[in-house]
Amino acid sequence: MRVQMPAFRRASGGACRTAVNFLIFAVFFIPFYWMFLTAIKNLGQTLQTPPTFWVARAHWENFNRVFEAIPFFSMLKNNAIMTFGIMICQFFTVIPAAYAFARFKFKGGGFLFGLTLATMMIPAQLVFLPLFLMFSKMGMVNSYASLILPWATSPFAIFMLRQAFKQVPQELIEAAKLDNANEWKIIFKLMLPIARPTIITLGLITFILNWNDYFWPFVLTTDNTVRTLPVGITSLNIVDGGVKYHILMAGNLLLVAPVLVVFLFAQKQIIKAFTYMGGK
Repeated sequence: MRVQMPAFRRASGGACRTAVNFLIFAVFFIPFYWMFLTAIKNLGQTLQTPPTFWVARAHWENFNRVFEAIPFFSMLKNNAIMTFGIMICQFFTVIPAAYAFARFKFKGGGFLFGLTLATMMIPAQLVFLPLFLMFSKMGMVNSYASLILPWATSPFAIFMLRQAFKQVPQELIEAAKLDNANEWKIIFKLMLPIARPTIITLGLITFILNWNDYFWPFVLTTDNTVRTLPVGITSLNIVDGGVKYHILMAGNLLLVAPVLVVFLFAQKQIIKAFTYMGGK
C-alpha cells in the first residue's frame, strides 16, 4: 500500500486538475455557445420553455436582418477608427511617460506618478459632463476627435509599462549608451522588444474596453455619421415593433467576434506577460 499511495495521489491530483480545467472551460464557453445558439434560432425558439440546447435548422437570415436594420459596415468602420485611434494615441503617450517614470530621477517624480495613479480612482461618470461641455463649446461633438481624445492616454497602462521597464537590467541600458544610443533608440530598440508581451496585453485590454464601449459614443454622437457599433446594436432591442432576441443576439455575436479573434492570436503573449511579471 505504501508503494501504491504516491501513484494514487498523482492519479487523483490529475483527475482534480482535469475537473477544474473542464469547469473553467465550461464557465467561459457556455455563454458564447448560448449566444451563438440564440443567434441562429427563430423568435419562438428563443422564448421556448424549457430552452433547447440545439436547433434542427439554423436561421442564418438573422444576420441579414442585422445588416438591414442598421448601417452595420459604416458603424464597424467607425468602431475601428475610434478603437485603433485610441490605441495609436496611447502608444505615443504611454511609452514615453512610463520610460520617464521608470528610468529617470527628477524632482517631483514620485508625486507625479502618485497623481497619475490617483486618476484611476476618479469615476468616469464624474468627468463625462465637463468633457461633454468642453467638446460642445469647441464644436467637436459628433466627431472622431471627441471619441478618441479623452482616452488618448491611460494611467493603468503607464503603471503596467513602468513596472515592465523597471525590470530591464540597468547593465543593458548602460551597454546601449556605450554604443552611443540615445534615449529614443534605447526605448525602441531595447525596452519595447523586451516589454513586448506587456505591450500586447495592454493593447488587447485597450482594444476590448474601447471596442465594446457604449456610453461615451452614445453621449457624444448625434447621428450615424460617427456612431459606433455598440450603439447601433442597442437599437436592435426593438425591430419590427417588438423585442427580437434572436436578432439582438446575432448583432452581439457580430460585435464580439473581432474581440475573440484578437484574443486567440494574442493569448500566448498575454501568458508570457503575466508569467514574466510574476516571475520577477
